[in-house]
Amino acid sequence: MELEDGILWTRVRAGDSDALGLLFERYANPIYNYCFRRIGSWDAAEDLLSIVFLEAWRRRDQELPADKVLPWLYGIATNVVRNRRRSERRFRAALARVPVPRPEAGFESDADERMDDERRMRVALDLLGRLPQREQEVFVLCAWSSLSYEDAALALGLPLGTVRSRLSRAQDRLRELDPTSGHVRLEEAVEP
Repeated sequence: MELEDGILWTRVRAGDSDALGLLFERYANPIYNYCFRRIGSWDAAEDLLSIVFLEAWRRRDQELPADKVLPWLYGIATNVVRNRRRSERRFRAALARVPVPRPEAGFESDADERMDDERRMRVALDLLGRLPQREQEVFVLCAWSSLSYEDAALALGLPLGTVRSRLSRAQDRLRELDPTSGHVRLEEAVEP
């Protein structure tokens, strides 16, 4: 019998790391996919996934509604992505001077597919990057991660109406950008 999120979170709050492990097993994939969709790199998404669950453990004293552990984890992931981007901005000038190594063909059967996924995601992120950050976050949570308006509002700490209006504006702006003119359509973005 699978324990409910609320029971597991109560155990986590009491210091039970095994309960956090069960939550990790349950929600690692959606959080990993969310991080990939925000960053566009499988490796970075793995790092961010670890940080999200370490942060959840650090913040285990927080009381949550029984069925809101996943939206809360999305909220942590959103902040982790923001922090990563903030760090990247600080070092962008220095990193721009360092030549990017060319990927070498490996013996792994999925290497080409992973590189194609990352290329398509970079194109999708370029299009998404034309939106204000606040609209990007709502779009990714609702459209790519299939969160309800209510859960996205909880994850981002916003009123429900704000989530609805930001998603609507994001969708309108994306239609105006005409994603079919040489860009990957966002709804066809990589499904990790």
